[in-house]
Amino acid sequence: MKPWRAVPALLLLALLAAGCDNLAKQPRSKTWQPADDQYSRKTWPPAPAEHAIAREDVTQPVPPLSVALLERGHERFNVYCSPCHGFQGQGDGMIVKRGFPAPPSFHIDRLRSAPTQHYYDVITNGWGVMYSYADRVEPTDRWAIAAYIRALQESRNANIAELPQSVRESLQ
Repeated sequence: MKPWRAVPALLLLALLAAGCDNLAKQPRSKTWQPADDQYSRKTWPPAPAEHAIAREDVTQPVPPLSVALLERGHERFNVYCSPCHGFQGQGDGMIVKRGFPAPPSFHIDRLRSAPTQHYYDVITNGWGVMYSYADRVEPTDRWAIAAYIRALQESRNANIAELPQSVRESLQ
């Protein structure tokens, strides 16, 4: 082999070796020291204001029951609740069919006798395996979903004798 053919390979090797030297000498901040542009632990997080109230701690008024509220609740229920609870609130949603734990049916006696506030609180704070939806569902939509759950419960357990005559005739 001729010595002049090895020169380009040696030159390339020398350039690569020179570039690697800088990696070991890069400036860095130590992980145990606060960065210069960050707040120190003495001032961060700032202390809460004396009379501040968290948004979640303010009780939201219950909106009046209306068709628009139920329609909004139906829409929001289908988006946020039906993957686990199913479209009819039986606890047989698509997530459950894929192996996740089944939530209880909304039609059991315990949940039928629960106050409507319970559903609002569960959406806000979570319950059991269900995590909080407070950052996803607005408070007015939480009330709409709770109203729709009540409508689901009533529709499943309605007494036909209590229905108006025109509705009973349409069912036959």
